[in-house]
Amino acid sequence: MTSIRKIPYPYKAMFAICSDLDETADGKIYLEMMRFLNTHEDTAYGRGVGLEVGNSIYFSMPPDQFAYWNTDECGREMIRCLIQSGHIDCLHSYGDLALTRNDAARALEELSRYGCKLQVWVDHGIAPSNFGQDIMRGRGDVIGSDVYHADLTIGYGIKFVWRGRVSSVIGQDSSWNVSSIVELEHPFASTKTAAKEFLKGIMGCTISSKYDMHYQNRLMRQTELRDGKEVFEFIRTNPHWGGVSCCGTVEGLGEVLSEETLKRLIERNGVSILYTHLGKVRHPIYPIGSKTRQALSRLSEYVHSGKLLVTTTQRLLTYNLMTQTASISVSGNSNLHTINVTYDGSAKDLDGLT
Repeated sequence: MTSIRKIPYPYKAMFAICSDLDETADGKIYLEMMRFLNTHEDTAYGRGVGLEVGNSIYFSMPPDQFAYWNTDECGREMIRCLIQSGHIDCLHSYGDLALTRNDAARALEELSRYGCKLQVWVDHGIAPSNFGQDIMRGRGDVIGSDVYHADLTIGYGIKFVWRGRVSSVIGQDSSWNVSSIVELEHPFASTKTAAKEFLKGIMGCTISSKYDMHYQNRLMRQTELRDGKEVFEFIRTNPHWGGVSCCGTVEGLGEVLSEETLKRLIERNGVSILYTHLGKVRHPIYPIGSKTRQALSRLSEYVHSGKLLVTTTQRLLTYNLMTQTASISVSGNSNLHTINVTYDGSAKDLDGLT
């Protein structure tokens, strides 16, 4: 029997680092972090680790934070280039100061003018333009609200949406198992985290749709926004033993991406999108500590040994959706087999098809 592989060969698991750019001070830190993560070049933070990691962008923020409208034309050109190359792949709401439908329309007009296409939306903090109802408390999909924009944003091309759901389980689209969260070195805190995740699962399968993605341990589901627009909602993970709100920064990445965590992800043949903030740094000149550097180097080793595929959020979600919606059939004889692929989407979406 021939079937589509959940994860491209030869990898055993699939992983994306999905970074919200909250508190990123300026474009220099933003770009240098991207160079360090995505190249083997010498950067201000040391020799790059050569991964494939995306980033996010928003538009209207207070002046002390890096955002599209806050930077100069050189910075905006950098952002546009990174979107066009796929290295910025998430729209992190329209920002705290985007309060009206016109604010959203202005941002979309700017993106469209330069041929910048994004398919992933990530709710941000308390931004009014958020889509989340039960966690992120946005009004972006409420018809009649001042900031209603879902029709414009979905029409522009957004189809994957994150609305605040984070799991402590590493490895989605595999069995739901909270026991692996418990760590002997941190028995009390990790047991508390496991208990919280277990409770979410129980609530998800009984009384609360808020947590049904936790119980099913699904990476993604098709859902409707409040205005009826259909999107694919995804969940992110932070497998830190202290809970989903712990160590979601570049400094904390060294603790989150432990060797045990990566081994667990591979053993479970799972797919995960990590929740973090790579722009939240203690020291702008030396933002990447030795533990984080070691963790990222280890991650790179897993990639180049063919164990773990690390890619951007958009590419991971696109592949995941393709495996669920494409169909294949095999025809031919003993001398020649033809594999027929039927897929209602772009040919680019088939990258990695195994």
